[in-house]
Amino acid sequence: MTDKDFCLSSYIALRYIWKGGMEFADGLHHELIKPLPAEERIPVHTAADIDREIQRQFDSLYELFPRIGILLSGGMDSAILASYLHEGSHAYTFTASGTAVFDADQERAAQYCRRFGLKHHLVDISFDDYKAITPIVMKTKCAPVHSIEPQIYKAAQMAIADGVDLIIVGESSDLIFGGMDQLLAKDWRFDEFVRRYTFLEPELVLTNPVSMLPLFEQYRRGEYIDFMRFMDEVFSVESSSSYLNAFGTARLPYYDPYARLIMAEPLDLNRVRHGEPKYLIRQLYAMKYPNLPVPDKIPMPRPVDMIFRHWTGPTRPEFRPDIPMQQLTGNQKWQLWCAERFLQTYC
Repeated sequence: MTDKDFCLSSYIALRYIWKGGMEFADGLHHELIKPLPAEERIPVHTAADIDREIQRQFDSLYELFPRIGILLSGGMDSAILASYLHEGSHAYTFTASGTAVFDADQERAAQYCRRFGLKHHLVDISFDDYKAITPIVMKTKCAPVHSIEPQIYKAAQMAIADGVDLIIVGESSDLIFGGMDQLLAKDWRFDEFVRRYTFLEPELVLTNPVSMLPLFEQYRRGEYIDFMRFMDEVFSVESSSSYLNAFGTARLPYYDPYARLIMAEPLDLNRVRHGEPKYLIRQLYAMKYPNLPVPDKIPMPRPVDMIFRHWTGPTRPEFRPDIPMQQLTGNQKWQLWCAERFLQTYC
């Protein structure tokens, strides 16, 4: 079904089109991914279990892909995965000339590469990259994209040039092991969770906004919301779709070892809410890097604050003329910029 207003509102609010079968225009068909079912994942009780099962996965992967690389940030998840790579493997860390947004990532990633003998590459991201690559990844997705997708695509192109035939990512660890500590911080009332999770209010920026409440209502529990199931079923699709589309467009296979795992016991929310997000992963990091402090969680940086700091906003009729651009974050400005470019091309 073609419904530009619905699709635009869904992208603005949620960063993806949540309802299957809805399209921006005729011929623009996009697919919703399905996370690996829980019954097909490997249950793990301890950090040692995670270590063992990831090693088994890498052993199998190396039988099929002799040249494995990795997207390596400064955080725990990819740092752990780097420890299973063969010496001489390629590692890719994002940077952006003229900004310090990636400095912490670069410094820690360089330590990990020195420890395991990896070839470290910096992937420099600029506004020119966004302008050149965004149309490419949007064409495959048939929708506007997440701001990490042009970055991932550029890294994938570099990896292909280096002869890499599989890229490792650690994207699923936060969701599976309790890393989304701000969203796990309390038992959310329905209305406040809707406000907290909505990335940008469609009513604030669109001339014909469509409410996304029907999605949230599926998870309502009286005055509260089943935020754990929402994250498993909604956040997982939005997040994983970005990696799938970017690597798929580049035609480079990728693999997330964490996505094949599941906690054997329910997540201990009390530990997460008292300063121990991803407690099993923190333990595994300490096993791999006993002489380094466990780093705080750092989302994958994007240089959007720098790139869009002077952008004055969209001008197409789908967007309100009175958008308070000075109140928006770089990521919110990115969504507007990306949506407008998509509409200019396809609608």
